[in-house]
Amino acid sequence: MVELVLLVAALAVAAATSRASDWEPLSLLVVLTIVALTSDALTIETRGHRLSGAFIAIVLAMCFLGPAPAVAIALVTMAFDWVRDRPPLNYALNNLATYAIFPLVGGLLARGAVDLGAHPDSAAYGFVVFGVYLVTIVLNFALTALGFRLAEGSPMARQWRTVLVPLLPSELAAATLVLAFSVIYVAAGLAAFVVLIVALVAFQYLTRALLISQERAEQLEARSTELASLQVGVLAALVQTLSLRDKMTARHSAAVARYARAIARAIGCSEEQQDLVHTAGLLHDIGKFIFPDRILFADRRLSAEDWEIVKRHPAQGARVVGKVAGLGPVAEIIRCHHERIDGRGYPRGLRGEEIPLLSRMISIADTYDVMTARDSYREPVSQAEAIAELRRVAGTQLDAELVEVFIGLLEESGVGFQHTTDADFEAELNVEARVRAFVAS
Repeated sequence: MVELVLLVAALAVAAATSRASDWEPLSLLVVLTIVALTSDALTIETRGHRLSGAFIAIVLAMCFLGPAPAVAIALVTMAFDWVRDRPPLNYALNNLATYAIFPLVGGLLARGAVDLGAHPDSAAYGFVVFGVYLVTIVLNFALTALGFRLAEGSPMARQWRTVLVPLLPSELAAATLVLAFSVIYVAAGLAAFVVLIVALVAFQYLTRALLISQERAEQLEARSTELASLQVGVLAALVQTLSLRDKMTARHSAAVARYARAIARAIGCSEEQQDLVHTAGLLHDIGKFIFPDRILFADRRLSAEDWEIVKRHPAQGARVVGKVAGLGPVAEIIRCHHERIDGRGYPRGLRGEEIPLLSRMISIADTYDVMTARDSYREPVSQAEAIAELRRVAGTQLDAELVEVFIGLLEESGVGFQHTTDADFEAELNVEARVRAFVAS
C-alpha cells in the first residue's frame, strides 16, 4: 500500500509541475522514448544484475525536457516490463513508484539548476546532467532497496554493500557517457545525438549477445564439470564396491595407482597422462568381479579352467570401464596391463612397444605390489627380493627401462603404500580432490 501512495503522490507532483514547454521538442521526446523501450527490451541480465540503457534515456529526458516527460517515459518503460515479465503485484507497484519518484526528483533538480543560471544550451550543462545521473542512480537504488526491505526484510545495508558498491565503477562510466551525450546534443543537435544513441543500442545488443554466448559457454562448462563429477563418482563407486567384496584387491589397486603415477611423473609424462595412469591403476582389477570366490580367495594352485577365467579379467574390466563416458583411454590401458614384452601375455599377445606405455607402467606396479603387499594372500617378500625379481623378468615380462626407473624411485624417494590401514587407500581415491582438480583445469 505504501508503494501505491508514493506512486499517486509522484504522479500528482509531476502533473502539478508540468509545463507545456517540457514536452518540446517532440522529436526528442519520441527519440528518448524509443531508446528507453528498445534498450529495456535488450536488457542484459548477468550474475543478478540488470544492465540497460533505458536509465540513460530517462536521465536525458529529466535534463532536456522536464520532470513530467521523464516520469512518463519511465512509467511507459515499466509498463512494457510488466507486460513482458508479469512480476508479482507488490514488485510491480514498487517498480512503478520508484520509476515515478526518481525521474521526478531528477527533473526538478535539473530545472532548479536552470533556474540558478545553468543554461541547457551550454557545454557546461553536461556537468549538471552528470550530477543528476549520480543523484538519481543512488535514489533509484535506495527506493528499490527499501521495496525489498518492506517485501522480504532484506537489510538495506547489505544491499548497499553487495549490489550498489560493486556497480559504482560502471555507473560512473555511464554518468560520463550521459555527459558526453548531452554535450553532443548541445553542440550538434538531434541528428548527431540520434547517431550516438543508435550506436549505444547497437553496443548494448552486441554486449548482450556476447554475454549470452559467454553464459552458454559457462553452462556448458558447468555441465562438463557435472559430467566429470559423475565420472569420478562412478569411478569411486566401482572401487569402493570392489573394496566391499575384496578389500585386499581394492587396496592393491590403490597401491598400483600410486606407483604407476610415480613412474609416469619420473619419466616426464604430462599431468593428464599421470591422471590417466592413476585412474587406470585404481580400476585395473575391476574385472575381477567375474571371479568366483574359489578364485578370488584362492590359496592353492589354479586349475586350467580357473586360469582361463583369470585371463578374461583385463578385457572384462575394460568393457565395464569403457561404458563410462570419458574413460575410453583408461579402458584401453586396463585391457593391456597383463600383456608381456615377449608377447606371451594376454588377452591379445602384444609385444614390446605394441603395448601402451601406460599399460607397461601398470604391469610393473602390479607385479611389485603383488610381491610386497602386507595384506596379500601370498607371503610377502622384502623390497630387495622384489627388486631382484623385477630385474629378473625385465625385458621378457616387463619393460626393462621402466623397471629401472621404478627401482630408482623405490631406492631414492622411498615411494611406498601402507596396506594395513585404509588411510593410503582413501588418499589415492580422494574423490573431492579429483573433482576440484578437474574444475581448476
